Amino acid sequence: MPVKALKSTRSDNRVTAVLDAAARLFAVKGYSATTMRDIAEACDMLPGSLYYHFAAKEDLLVAVYEAGVRQLVDNMRAAIREESDPWARLEAGCAAHLETLLRQSDYAQVLVRVLPADVGHAAARLKALRAEYERSFRDLVGALLLPPGTDRGVLRLMLLGALNWSRFWFAEGGRDTPRSLARKFVHLLRETQHA
Repeated sequence: MPVKALKSTRSDNRVTAVLDAAARLFAVKGYSATTMRDIAEACDMLPGSLYYHFAAKEDLLVAVYEAGVRQLVDNMRAAIREESDPWARLEAGCAAHLETLLRQSDYAQVLVRVLPADVGHAAARLKALRAEYERSFRDLVGALLLPPGTDRGVLRLMLLGALNWSRFWFAEGGRDTPRSLARKFVHLLRETQHA
């Protein structure tokens, strides 16, 4: 069940600032190490004012997760829209994922850094949001022509793991870009399927 801010974004534009600050802090410090006071200070608000917008820190995290999933899904859909070949669609989807994760979004970083198990009360809601995004990859991998007996679930999870782990080793300005990494990842997958 999606969590909504207590006040709508239209009625109070401070919600956007709160979400941005929370995403930035959760991405950098982690969920457990970030306090409502930290978020309030980053927004130049009193700590109690956050509860006007969100009943609890878990609700704020769920709202950040929702925004992160929406960014990733929207970026992936835009990237694959022009592609018809299943392998090209997978590459475009991987490139959009990496671009969002590595260059554009604290929100996407939170999806990778904060695991549902780390937040007991919100775990089920966070798992549902992650599953919503992973369905996009299930569809992309499901469309590939693969040898009989290929475990598409393991292939999808392996690919998502490689994409998400790149946040720990990717060097901005290094020899690879998110797009070139996506090309290499998909090329390696494709070659192993034809070996």
